[in-house]
Amino acid sequence: MEYRLAQRFGGRGFAPHQFRQALRGVAVDGGGRLHAVGDSVVKVFDPDGTLLRQWATGQPGESAAVDDEGRVWVGQDGQVEIFSPEGERVDSRRDPGRLGLVTAVGFGGGDVFLADATARWVRRYGSDGSLLNNIGDQHRKGGFHIPNGVVDFAVDDGGVLHVANPGMHRVERYSPDGTLLGRFGRFDGQDPAGFPGCCNPTNLTVDDQGRVIVSEKAGPRVKVYDPDGELLTVVAAGVFDPGAKNMDLAVDAHGRLYVADTATLEICAFEPTGREATA
Repeated sequence: MEYRLAQRFGGRGFAPHQFRQALRGVAVDGGGRLHAVGDSVVKVFDPDGTLLRQWATGQPGESAAVDDEGRVWVGQDGQVEIFSPEGERVDSRRDPGRLGLVTAVGFGGGDVFLADATARWVRRYGSDGSLLNNIGDQHRKGGFHIPNGVVDFAVDDGGVLHVANPGMHRVERYSPDGTLLGRFGRFDGQDPAGFPGCCNPTNLTVDDQGRVIVSEKAGPRVKVYDPDGELLTVVAAGVFDPGAKNMDLAVDAHGRLYVADTATLEICAFEPTGREATA
């Protein structure tokens, strides 16, 4: 399994398609359009990197997700803003006294999952907004070990949450009720299958084949693991700015992978090549 760098778009600057200070999160909708949050704006791009629309958010966005109705959820400090596909603010979610910095948003079984980097947990909310349970609160460290300041996770098609636990050098799998189902990963600064440094992987996503795609920092790279945690390939190393960290990821239905370079504020698009690209 291999990938090729197809294009870069966005970047640091003042043009409409660029970001001035920050690029935090990326998400893909059902039509293959990419939603990127940074500064206090959502920018929507087509797969070729052409800016389609943009709109302002009430606070700087830390994460993004698109639900089955096409609504765009933007995680922020203490809240989530919800927008229509056209950018109209239609709702918000808050949990005063509990919900902190929302660094990832996900959906499964009618529930909404919010990564709370302040508590270092993932919070599970019902469709009515009620808190159902926390995930990671039973960890022996009191929560996920996140020296990078970000909790990131992805929900697969079976409803299992895959959570990056960078300080423990692993990916952990949880049921929605918070039961630990399994994990993979180990510290290793030489073998690409392992996770190097003080705290990797920082971010992850899951494709429709159940493959887990992770990003790392110092130096920044992207890797793909099979559902059992076996390394399949290193997508890219040496492509990103050396100072990039907490690089968010999104993958579309065709396996096209988007990575947010948080230093250059570029979005790097990778395409799978060969027979396994559509496996």
